[in-house]
Amino acid sequence: MKKKQVKEDKTEAIVSALKYKASTKQLIYRNTMEIFSRMKAIAEEVTDELAARFAAIDPHVIIEYSDKNQFEFHVKFSGDLLVFTMHSNVITFPPDHILYKNEYCQEDSRRIFFGHIMVYNFMADSIKYNRLHDPGYFVARLLLNFENHFYVEGVKQLNFLHPDVATNIIAEDILKLFIESAMLLAIETDLQAPPLQEIMVISLQEKTDNMMVHGGEKVGFKMKAGQNR
Repeated sequence: MKKKQVKEDKTEAIVSALKYKASTKQLIYRNTMEIFSRMKAIAEEVTDELAARFAAIDPHVIIEYSDKNQFEFHVKFSGDLLVFTMHSNVITFPPDHILYKNEYCQEDSRRIFFGHIMVYNFMADSIKYNRLHDPGYFVARLLLNFENHFYVEGVKQLNFLHPDVATNIIAEDILKLFIESAMLLAIETDLQAPPLQEIMVISLQEKTDNMMVHGGEKVGFKMKAGQNR
């Protein structure tokens, strides 16, 4: 009888834990997938509009959207390419993160679980010429919980967007602003030449890999770990 009671207690504990965490995470995953799908449509609309407006200004500047798979799409504009990716897993944060200190999250611990959509900036030629050693720069990530509240983490220019998760409800205009802000940041951050001493000597492997001249770096994208805390 005692063994049966212990077994029942463990089973009930597992069911309770699954109800609390697994169901919440599944809901977040479905929400994030839906939002990512909407973001794809908005990104395509934004690029189509920009391409149409810019065609009369300079037809050599290419502005285009490309859907890679259910978890990734690209936005290309001139020499920049933004890679938007949705992570398939739900995340949370360590107790010292700023979100843990938010009253909204403290009221219901399920609110600290998030789906996340990441944005990285690559040079378009890095993808075109398959330069595997070229870096991509973190721009921002959009975090989404089970109530469709969101939070933005990113480099300085995007951090100011919607700082309070308690009042942030995802909507079409928010997604458009997020995409356009990421594009504007990439455009405004120029590639800077590397110090001369870094390119004085190259290896044969670097020459073979088409890396005879280091591509430099976008210094505006530097972000210290924990900057949002």
